[in-house]
Amino acid sequence: MQFGTKLVIDGKLVAGDHTLDVINPATGKLFATVARASQQQAAAAIAAAKKAQPGWEALGWDRRGEMLKALADSLEKHRGDFINVMIAEQGKPSREAADEVDYSIAFIRYFAGLRLQDEVIPAPGGRVELRHRPLGVVAGISPWNFPLLIPAAKIAPALIAGNTMVMKPAPTTPILTLMLGELGIGILPPGVLNVITDQNDLGNMLTSHPDIAKVTFTGSTATGRRIMANGASTLKRLTLELGGNDAAIVLDDVNIQETADRIFDAAFFNAGQACLAIKRVYVADAIYEAFCKAMARRAQEAVVGPGSQPSTRIGPLQNRQQFEKAKHFLNVAHRDGRVIAGGMAMEREGYFIRPTIVRDIDDQSELVTEEQFCPILPIVRVTDGEDALARANRSEFGLGGSVWSADSARAKALARRMQSGTVWVNQHLNFGPEVPLAGAKQSGIGVEWTELGLAEFCQVNVIREAA
Repeated sequence: MQFGTKLVIDGKLVAGDHTLDVINPATGKLFATVARASQQQAAAAIAAAKKAQPGWEALGWDRRGEMLKALADSLEKHRGDFINVMIAEQGKPSREAADEVDYSIAFIRYFAGLRLQDEVIPAPGGRVELRHRPLGVVAGISPWNFPLLIPAAKIAPALIAGNTMVMKPAPTTPILTLMLGELGIGILPPGVLNVITDQNDLGNMLTSHPDIAKVTFTGSTATGRRIMANGASTLKRLTLELGGNDAAIVLDDVNIQETADRIFDAAFFNAGQACLAIKRVYVADAIYEAFCKAMARRAQEAVVGPGSQPSTRIGPLQNRQQFEKAKHFLNVAHRDGRVIAGGMAMEREGYFIRPTIVRDIDDQSELVTEEQFCPILPIVRVTDGEDALARANRSEFGLGGSVWSADSARAKALARRMQSGTVWVNQHLNFGPEVPLAGAKQSGIGVEWTELGLAEFCQVNVIREAA
């Protein structure tokens, strides 16, 4: 399969009214030029989705599920093409790229088999039937850090519920979503899945358009607020998975080497560019010195390079804007703490930052209070678990977190009081479509995945009959 260069509108490949350059983050050089939609083309995509929705709904759950399974099968058939584009477009190491493609297949298949059954509810004076009907046209807006998985995890539940969709990927990683949309041609009826690209200039139109019933968005909290404001006039349904600043609490009884391995993996996965990655670590004073040394050694040993090299463990940052943001946080790290590994950008082409460990830093530093989204990890010294919990909960964010202890009951007691949507015990970043995802505080609104997430793409419809 050739990688996608054209828009997908009403079941057809369409040349854009504009073009969009895509940069390979490992080289900083042009990788491809693809179509970019105008406002007129975005309007055409919305109109196509609106026209297609009644017929798509009428097919019923089982037929829609068959088509989604066929989409997953086609994605699996072209797995190698998607992995290669992932490495070049996003920058992921080959193993992480393969994992993202495989997770995307799994998410589509999971939702293809999911159903929300009609229910009969006992009620006095008659019969009450509870149904779930589609909302209509859904706009999906996805970020650049998981350019296939996040669109797949939005498209699959939206479509199985009977909605149609206009999907807009991030401008720096449009190709994989265009490829997925292209696979849908010939599998899905025209207009059911439309994919358009932009230069961050069509979001306001999509999120305020009267024919868009729901917006599902993953990205920054600031952008989430703007989407809420745009959708207010038409009371759009929203699912917002927003910024995270996940804290890990490490108690004094852990196996230091084993815990350092797992926390390093969870912090530097995708070069730290994951909403659910560990962004700050609170470590008990009794083991602070040993834990910092263990983390520094892992950072020094990690191989950094292009994702195409088999030995690479940490790839580049995905785009220049994020690279410049990371360099700012490197300056903050040197100013506010003690850098014991990394601490610099690499002098080579591309957007590479050496994995950086920062100790002896106050948790009021912006490196701790803000989501850095790059391979820089601050480690904060605390007296005990209660001290760590209080500091972790001070954050305005609450997407995920974890507690680490040799005593799982001790860890769970803290986890239950952690103000995050997901809290892991002695693990982090273990996720899948069969477990719901929901952010707390400024980290989002709504639930994704499982039946709970599927229900957010539906309108509750109550039929009440007289006895």
